[in-house]
Amino acid sequence: MRRSIALAFLTLLVGLTWARSPEPARDRGQSFAYVPLAVPPWADAEYHLGAFSLDGAWQMASRSYGFGSYSALLAMPDRTLLALSDNGTYLRFTPPGAERGRFETGEIKVGKFRSKEQRDIESAARDPRTGQLWLGLEGSNAVIRLAPGLDVLGKARPRAISRWGSNSGAEAMARLADGRFVLLREAADDWLAKWRHDAVVFEGDPTAGAKSWHFVFDGPAGFSPTDMTQMPDGRLLILMRRLVWPMPQRFAGRLVLADPADIRPGKVWKAREVARIASSLPVDNFEGLAVVPSRDGRLTVWIISDDNFSRLQRTVLWKLSVDPRRLR
Repeated sequence: MRRSIALAFLTLLVGLTWARSPEPARDRGQSFAYVPLAVPPWADAEYHLGAFSLDGAWQMASRSYGFGSYSALLAMPDRTLLALSDNGTYLRFTPPGAERGRFETGEIKVGKFRSKEQRDIESAARDPRTGQLWLGLEGSNAVIRLAPGLDVLGKARPRAISRWGSNSGAEAMARLADGRFVLLREAADDWLAKWRHDAVVFEGDPTAGAKSWHFVFDGPAGFSPTDMTQMPDGRLLILMRRLVWPMPQRFAGRLVLADPADIRPGKVWKAREVARIASSLPVDNFEGLAVVPSRDGRLTVWIISDDNFSRLQRTVLWKLSVDPRRLR
C-alpha cells in the first residue's frame, strides 16, 4: 500500500512539474511586453553575484504563436538577441532599454517531423565572420548548420555525442574564435560524481565531419551546464542550473569561468565559480546566455529562462553587467 501511494504521488508530481499549456494560438499582431520583476530586499543580490551587477529583471510576456521555452541565446550584430526554443521556434528581439524595438518570431525547419526529438534545440553558436549558426539538438543528438537567414545548410549526428542520451545531450555549445567547437553534456557522468560532465571538442565544423576528442568538464556539484559563450578575452563564461524544489518550482544557478586554452584530450577541465544565481532572486529555469561587449570594456550579460510552455514557470530575462578584469 505504501509503495502504491508513493508511486501515485510521484506520478502526480512529475505531471505537475512538466505540465504544458496548450499550444498557443497564432497571433500575427505579435503582442509583446516586458514586466519588471522586483528583487526582494532580503535577497542580497550583491552578496551572491559578486563582481556582477544585476541591472534589471523582467518577465517576458506574449500571446504570439510558439512563444516561450527558450533554451539558447545569441547576441546578434544589430544589438538584438536571438532566442531558440526546444520547440524548433525562434524569437529575435530588442532587449529592454533600446529606443526602437524589434520582435520577430518564426519556425526553423530543423526536422521533417514535429516530434520533440527532431526539434529540441538546446544550444547554439554563431560565426561572427560568416553569420552562420550551429544548433545542438537534444534527443537526436544532432548538430545543424544554418545560413544567416536561418535556412538549414547541413546536419549531422556526430558519433562523439551519439550516446549522450535522449534528455541529457549537448545542452551547451560554443564556437571558439579559432574555429573549434566545444560541447558540454547536460547530465553528469555518474550520480556519485555530480560535478563531472562528458565534453567534446570538434576541431572544426561538426556538420562537416571534423575531428573530435573528449575531455571532462568539472563544475559545481549538482548543477548542469545549460549555455556558454566566449568572452572577448578568450575565456568561456558558462551558465549552470539546478532544480532546487519541485512544488512550487524553485531554481538556482551558477556562472562559472574557464579558459579553453586549458582543455586537454581526456583530461579534467575545471571551471571556477564567479557568481551564484540564488533562488531568493527572481529566477526561473535559466538556460540561455549571451554576452555583449561595451566600448568601455565592460560586458553586458543577458540570461533567459526556459518556461517549458508550463503554467508553473515564466520566461524571465536578466541583464547583468561586469568588468571582466574583476573576473581573475
